[in-house]
Amino acid sequence: MQFLESFSPDLTVDSPGRINIIGEHTDYNMGYVLPTAIENKITFQFQKNGSEKTCHVYSKGYDTGFELSLDNLEISKIEWENYILGVLNEISKRTDKVRGFDCVLESHVPIGSGVSSSAALECGLAFGLNEMFDLGLSRMDIVELSQAAEHTYAGTKCGIMDQFASVMSKEGHVILLDCESMDYSYIPINIQPYKIVLLNTNVSHNLASGEYNVRRAQCEEGVAILQKKYPEVKSLRNADMDMLNSVKNELNPVVYNRCSYIINEKTRVLDAVEALKNDDLEKVGELLYETHEGLSKMYEVSCPELDFLVEFSKKYDTVLGARMMGGGFGGCTINLVHEDAIEAYVSEASKAYKEACNLDLTSFEASPSRGTSILKK
Repeated sequence: MQFLESFSPDLTVDSPGRINIIGEHTDYNMGYVLPTAIENKITFQFQKNGSEKTCHVYSKGYDTGFELSLDNLEISKIEWENYILGVLNEISKRTDKVRGFDCVLESHVPIGSGVSSSAALECGLAFGLNEMFDLGLSRMDIVELSQAAEHTYAGTKCGIMDQFASVMSKEGHVILLDCESMDYSYIPINIQPYKIVLLNTNVSHNLASGEYNVRRAQCEEGVAILQKKYPEVKSLRNADMDMLNSVKNELNPVVYNRCSYIINEKTRVLDAVEALKNDDLEKVGELLYETHEGLSKMYEVSCPELDFLVEFSKKYDTVLGARMMGGGFGGCTINLVHEDAIEAYVSEASKAYKEACNLDLTSFEASPSRGTSILKK
């Protein structure tokens, strides 16, 4: 792109991917989640280009970019462009201060691996524009408009967790986020001598293709039936298993399973917080395995490759727990592995995975990190 020849950034911003220790698919059911940002980030460089409306966005990793006009923001047929366009559309509803800019981004967040490269893209762009044009947006504004962008332009009815973790995280902590009240607290995560290892199946998933939105609709169907008997149930956050069982005969069995998983996962998140506070890592590991079982059998968002890796991990005393992470149908497993065993475990898992699934496994360690921030100005 021609603007690259004279590109001289005014501002550099880092926006991280995220992991979620536990609490999967609970955010859009107004439950609890336990995420944190990670060290894998997207770096954004911004410059004002002196125009009123013309903007350029270029991705180094894909060696591709596009030009857009701020007064003509329309949904694109190219998926990644919609995260950018959606954020600009949401900002335009809140302020008219944005002017022409150029942006070069470089991602070190694995795409399609369940660590929310999409939220990192949305939040980094919004954060940088807020800083460069003095838009007056709070961090929570950035979280909310980024979520809205994913709903409207990317077509995924995601909960608030990914964007919240990307912006609000604190190094060395996980966030206990109540997705109903938006109350949150930072929980120190002291897991030495264990580390968080992500094993990437390299099976790509596309949540916008529909299954994510199907699960959300199934949960809403369950809530609608529960409300007839329990008007106070506004979401599955407000329900318990006794309530659910009392209307079981009125529920499609699949919907019952979906709701059952969500209700039990709510409890597991709170149990995991207590276990972390008590340095009971074995309990955390047990809860991870229970969550995977629920995601695989009750919520049905796993896949054979994810299931294989979780089962494989159970052979090792040096692995306390594992589960699929993210929206599902591919992506990563999150594993609690003793630091002395990581190299051997990853090597053996890679070999077994290649034999069983005929796919290459990739891995990386994830360290709780700070949220979106300015690198230099």
